Amino acid sequence: MNFWQHLQKPILVLAPMADVTDPAFRRIIARYGKPDALWTEFVSADGLFLGGYHALIKDLAFSQSERPIVAQFYTSNPDMMRKAASLARDLEFDGIDINMGCPDKHVARHGAGAGLLRDPALAQQIIAAAKQGAGNLPVSVKMRTGWDDNELETLLPALLEAEPALITIHARTRKEMSLVPARWEHIKRAVEIRDDRRSAALLFGNGDVSSLADARQKARETGCDGVMIGRAIFGNPWLFAKHPVQILPRDKLNVLVEHTRLFEQLLPHKNLAIMKKHFKAYVAGWDGAKELRIKLMAAGNASEVESISTQQQDLPGRFWLRPEESSAQPTLVAVSGNLARIA
Repeated sequence: MNFWQHLQKPILVLAPMADVTDPAFRRIIARYGKPDALWTEFVSADGLFLGGYHALIKDLAFSQSERPIVAQFYTSNPDMMRKAASLARDLEFDGIDINMGCPDKHVARHGAGAGLLRDPALAQQIIAAAKQGAGNLPVSVKMRTGWDDNELETLLPALLEAEPALITIHARTRKEMSLVPARWEHIKRAVEIRDDRRSAALLFGNGDVSSLADARQKARETGCDGVMIGRAIFGNPWLFAKHPVQILPRDKLNVLVEHTRLFEQLLPHKNLAIMKKHFKAYVAGWDGAKELRIKLMAAGNASEVESISTQQQDLPGRFWLRPEESSAQPTLVAVSGNLARIA
């Protein structure tokens, strides 16, 4: 079943991010501010079937609270993609996504990720193979606007010919990485290309989205069906909350501890150092945050993180975080009584 067809537009989703959208973080997001859909981290289809199954299958663990959830794979081998999609179907995912946007040279040089942007014919074969393995599950694609230059005029029609259920476009080229502002005018043009071809595929935009209000505005301006949000989620699991959320700094520390315990419980094979990016994001925006971060960075396990967090005293007053005002790291700029204002 194509669940995408039953979601209200604009559809607002969380981007797949390596070493970020792991099972622990997704459970936190599902609890505190659930988007319309969640993605796994990208998983190597080759690795799953060429010796790395027992390690990589852990990245495909999910809970019912995360539905609808999409498994994302990368490969340049259609047969590996078919097998990965079949596995995702057996694991009862709600959809399969093909990564055609990762700019990492170790991925792209093997023709996977953004490397597929250089070979539209192979990209079509990958989509066809995924659809074959997926059965009735919807297959989607996450891509960039091109390799070195904007190539949507040729790339997008080629991918639409393969009839994926959804294409998400990161509004930068592989060469641009995230070094330049996202070019949302290219998303608007992509919608025109899709509409001119009378394709039924949904089209999402991605890149430099700071809040739900920003996402909705970009959807209105470009006509895209949905928006994928990435970096704005750091330190703010309430980003997708449907109602205003009152957040105390103590609440952020409690979620940090919960997140760390889930990481330790669900991902014992991974190094706790992965959590440090989250420590930095959760603990920001108040006096004394830097000193607390330094202590947390030295923690060796979840118990130490909890001990350091619970010992923290003299936290500032509460502040309000509304979904339409959400950003990655709200800055506490003034305190009056128990109420603080967010920059």
